[in-house]
Amino acid sequence: MEQVYASGMAAKLRSQWDRDEGLGQNHNAVKFQGQDFESLRARCLQSRSLFEDSLFPCASSSLGFNELGPRSSKTQGVRWMRPTEICTRPQFIVDGATRTDICQGALGDCWLLAAIASLTLNDNLLHRVVPHGQDFGGQYAGIFHFQFWQYGEWVEVVIDDRLPVKDGKLLFVHSAEGGEFWSALLEKAYAKLHGCYEALSGGSTSEGFEDFTGGVTEMYELRKAPSDLYSIISRAVERGSLLGCSIDVSTQICYVHFFDYVIENTAYFNQLNAVLRTRMFRMTSSFSQTLSYHVPDWNIVDRSVRGRLQNRSEDGEFWMSFSDFLREFTRLEICNLTADALEANQQKKWSSAVYQGEWRRGSTAGGCRNFPATFWINPQFKIDLQHPDTAGQSDCSFLVALMQKDRRKKRKEGKDMETIGFAIYEVLRSGIHLKRDFFLTHGSSARSELFINLREVSSRFQLPAGEYIIVPSTFEPQKEGDFVLRVFSEKPANSEELDDDVTAELPAELDESQIDAGFKSLFRQLAGEDMEISATELQTILNRIISKRECLGIELEHSIVLYTTDGSGKLGLAEFHVLWEKIKRYLTVFRQFDLDKSGTMSSYEMRMALEAAGFKLKNHLFQLIILRYTEADLTVDFDNFVTCLVRLETMFSEYSQIKSHFIGHIHMAIRCLMRV
Repeated sequence: MEQVYASGMAAKLRSQWDRDEGLGQNHNAVKFQGQDFESLRARCLQSRSLFEDSLFPCASSSLGFNELGPRSSKTQGVRWMRPTEICTRPQFIVDGATRTDICQGALGDCWLLAAIASLTLNDNLLHRVVPHGQDFGGQYAGIFHFQFWQYGEWVEVVIDDRLPVKDGKLLFVHSAEGGEFWSALLEKAYAKLHGCYEALSGGSTSEGFEDFTGGVTEMYELRKAPSDLYSIISRAVERGSLLGCSIDVSTQICYVHFFDYVIENTAYFNQLNAVLRTRMFRMTSSFSQTLSYHVPDWNIVDRSVRGRLQNRSEDGEFWMSFSDFLREFTRLEICNLTADALEANQQKKWSSAVYQGEWRRGSTAGGCRNFPATFWINPQFKIDLQHPDTAGQSDCSFLVALMQKDRRKKRKEGKDMETIGFAIYEVLRSGIHLKRDFFLTHGSSARSELFINLREVSSRFQLPAGEYIIVPSTFEPQKEGDFVLRVFSEKPANSEELDDDVTAELPAELDESQIDAGFKSLFRQLAGEDMEISATELQTILNRIISKRECLGIELEHSIVLYTTDGSGKLGLAEFHVLWEKIKRYLTVFRQFDLDKSGTMSSYEMRMALEAAGFKLKNHLFQLIILRYTEADLTVDFDNFVTCLVRLETMFSEYSQIKSHFIGHIHMAIRCLMRV
């Protein structure tokens, strides 16, 4: 256990150091599964061989596990072929990437295709995902690479170009002409990232938006659109955001399908609105779909402008009024771009912060506000809103997005999305992790609209300037998962993760002259002629004065004696006196938090008990304690409680002695805490 913890902490430190050096940014992406495109291609070119990716093999496992599993009729007869085997003159991209390069195949990933289509409207964003310099020319080696944003960092995914083919045609995404392959290869790389093609079935356009840009998405149900939605859309366009909308064409809630559109930013957006005296959008559809909407009277538009605007093309572009838009569409998704994804001359930028977090059983998985006994143990994040949107007003606009990690990958294991959400509380200059009493006496200032089993839950808020605590959680307690919390604000806002400082209130040490005569007499009776108490004697003594439900095991006694000051393995008078006072204090604390008198505490009661005993610990240390000292049902008995406290006191005591001889920072392995 100690080695697992040490390696985990070392990995976290290395990861943080790498991020500080710029690893994970788009220009320095993390190598997915350790594969480096340049070195792999150079090796293939040198050996005059075509790349074969052993980490995403041409096998049924790469197709899927259920509908695309090895026994599915959809996968019978599938062959894996390179573009050079499919057509005589394959091309990567011809005359720029366009929406006609993206035709859906036998996979329910129209959400992904709509997001890919949106990239074709912005070359800057496209080439962040699809790097330049890839083709079937002189440097061709059967290997391609793409970059995706994943939970706070950019990842480079390498693939070979063997694609699944059935009846002579690409099984999944393909171009209309059949000879252009960038979209099919991009889909394969995204499938590799998530484990297989079938993992991409079903989803929301916002997921693709975010993985292609690193932005954060907010959703609006247009049947309940806010009154300022047009203003929200206009500000999003100013910031270069991607906008997608969808139509629910199913009456069955469990089998909802969407046709996806993109709202296009054009130079004539506001000009047309002014001329027509109505609010208009230029829309782009990735799929053929008939809509009933008002056609504007183009005769009132100046002829020089009309020619540039009046273009109802066959590839899905059209103008639509805002009122028709609200009537015809079901949902709007806005992907707000981070500063690094915007054009250099973009003036309107969001201020953003990203935090990695985790929910762990017994320590940080507290569930939602419906569970007040455990809600407070969830991770907590502070945001300090100091700059109102408009001078003379108090409200500050910001957006909170909570994303759970790696859930598509886990579909093969039968796991799906957890139900997640968050609540926001106003505080007065709090810099510590808030405890149960605060949440019992304070209501939330805002919260996510829903707890829902989506990859991401996001909401836009306007709150008065001040300090707030964001508490992300699963709906039910003890649901484990990793998450990313992102906070976007229209004006700069300071934010940080809250955690307790690591502190300990250690009892003062006494010498023998300070011990009263009555206790010395008792010690002589208990210790015998050698005037020392062994582990076995200690167990007998303590169990005489402690109730049966709180009895102590021999492991505890050995553990205590191991930390005697002279290393003899036996307790002298002063050592026994210190231990005696500790046990009495521990017993009082234990009984205070063993509310049902069962002889055990729950894990969250354990955290409160540790604080009552004088110890404040950071979340990752408390997770370690829960792993080591709780039973399978996450309960702690008195034996383990005392063992934990003794080792904590010993660790802090040793640290204090070492610290007194040094100036600066000291890093210690927590061996005494983990030792078994």
